[in-house]
Amino acid sequence: MFILKNSSNISQIARLRSPKFRQTGSNCILSFWYYNYGQSVGAAELQLLVDGLKQPTVLWRTYYNEGNQWLKAVIQLGRLPHPFQFSLDKISLGFYEGVSAIDDIKFESCALPPPALSCEGPNHFWCRDTKACIDSLLVCDLVDDCGDGSDEESCNPDLQCNFENGLCNWEQDVEDDFDWIRIQGPTPTVNTGPLKDHTTGTARGHYLYLESSEPRQFQDKAVLLSPLFNPSGNGTCVFRFHYHMFGKEVYKLSVFQRTVSNTKGWLLWYKFGNQENRWIRQTLFISSSKPFQILVKGTVGDGFTGDIGLDDMSFLGCTLYSGAQHSFVSFFKGNLPTISTTTSGTLVPATLPMNNCTEKEFVCRASGHCIQIIQKCDFRPDCSDKSDESACVMEVCDFEDKDLCGWHQPALEQMSGNYSMHVTNTFKWQLGRGGNLYPEQEQHCPLTDHTTCTEEGWYLFADSSNGEFGHTADVATPVISLTGPRCKIIFWNYMNGSTIGSLEVLCKSSNRTSKLWTQSGSQGPQWNRAEVFLGIRSNFQVIFRAKRGVSYMGDVAVDDITFEDCSPLLISDKPCTSEEFMCANKYCIPKNNLCDFVNDCADNSDESPNI
Repeated sequence: MFILKNSSNISQIARLRSPKFRQTGSNCILSFWYYNYGQSVGAAELQLLVDGLKQPTVLWRTYYNEGNQWLKAVIQLGRLPHPFQFSLDKISLGFYEGVSAIDDIKFESCALPPPALSCEGPNHFWCRDTKACIDSLLVCDLVDDCGDGSDEESCNPDLQCNFENGLCNWEQDVEDDFDWIRIQGPTPTVNTGPLKDHTTGTARGHYLYLESSEPRQFQDKAVLLSPLFNPSGNGTCVFRFHYHMFGKEVYKLSVFQRTVSNTKGWLLWYKFGNQENRWIRQTLFISSSKPFQILVKGTVGDGFTGDIGLDDMSFLGCTLYSGAQHSFVSFFKGNLPTISTTTSGTLVPATLPMNNCTEKEFVCRASGHCIQIIQKCDFRPDCSDKSDESACVMEVCDFEDKDLCGWHQPALEQMSGNYSMHVTNTFKWQLGRGGNLYPEQEQHCPLTDHTTCTEEGWYLFADSSNGEFGHTADVATPVISLTGPRCKIIFWNYMNGSTIGSLEVLCKSSNRTSKLWTQSGSQGPQWNRAEVFLGIRSNFQVIFRAKRGVSYMGDVAVDDITFEDCSPLLISDKPCTSEEFMCANKYCIPKNNLCDFVNDCADNSDESPNI
């Protein structure tokens, strides 16, 4: 099939649709040969359209003239349980000149495994309905290999994670350089990272990825920590996971095992470099005579096309350390885990471990260490279990999974003490999404959220169908104890409607409230980015205040609220380099930050008139 056309129409699309397919098996691969040649030949993309999903999933793209040659595209489809079809879209913007063609479309390993008459031996599993005989290592690995789901039934959810609802019982390490990010669809940088997750094979599913763009530097590390496991005894514990390493500057993914906390452990497996645009399954066999933990470490390469993906991580034949699914476990004094228990052996979250802390100190829940109260809720975890940051506002909030990330409405809490009809009709903030709108709301409410750009995504909005003209609704953070000199809050807001009131960002400390940012009136039917500088502040709350307009056509929405560079300064023992300036308080800052009207040192010594 080919397109040959010289034309100067503004925008044109040529679309080629496949027949409809009912389902695929877990090893399904689609390949084809394509040709895209000409001075202004333009882009083409292959989309996956799944029944019941509004958003198409992009599987493959070509952006530009790729020379007078046929090239091969190989696309991993994996297990698709619902009916689907493909759409090959050729897009021409403005002047089009060239030839686009496709040939030799081929599906490989796309059928489900065939039924078997018998399935003997401990290393095999016999599927309930399809009667296929599969390898026992494929059981409880978050992939329906049977086709009837029987290999994924009666599995322990604490031993597997597909990242659809968060990190499960995995945790981000606090000793590394940055964190893994949970995402849907393609990563932000072209030509690196996955286009879709491994669990669903569509842009709707979630996975973790490592962002290699700035400010990340070569060999920066992001580490993910598993829960704790019991000694494996005579049996073997199996760890299965799927990884994606696509991009010219992809560096390294490695897996470690450790039996002592605050050590790196020993290397079980690693992979270097570009492995093409596909999810790859890895199986590791683990044995240990002591309680152990698994670390998955991603390392950044020397460029931004180095994103790495992780999905569908599961354990087989392993048992969680007693109570390890609770967050009150720690490696006490660097060695084996200790858990505070009552005589009956059950966990008591309310009691704190033995400690000598004063009333003016905070007790770390796992270890009993004392930290200064100013270190609680300062965007830096000072306790090994991060308990000092647990009842605080989260650094990044996208409101997905209906999570408010610590934001709350003080006025509603006061009312709900004597809960009455007033609360239901009050002008207040609430969670919403485009998929739940009433027909007349579409004119003034966001149809899609900002995080996922879908009708399924959640955002926070002030519902103007309640309340009266001039009423205000506040949503606030818990008290933030201390921030650093470059701290700022970034958020996206949606203000579209004929009677929009206003949105304000306020800072409240003790009884003083000051206005930091304000926007009023309709701003058009799109999400707009806003940035508010906070700088060094102590014991304060950030408040979003919506003011209702004249009628119900005035909902204000916010999404993706991020506190950036907000942890207070850490003064290290190392001397400053020749490229840095030493502040009066011994903190090192880049010399570029001198005399720029920003108090980077926190003691203003970088802005002194003497320099």
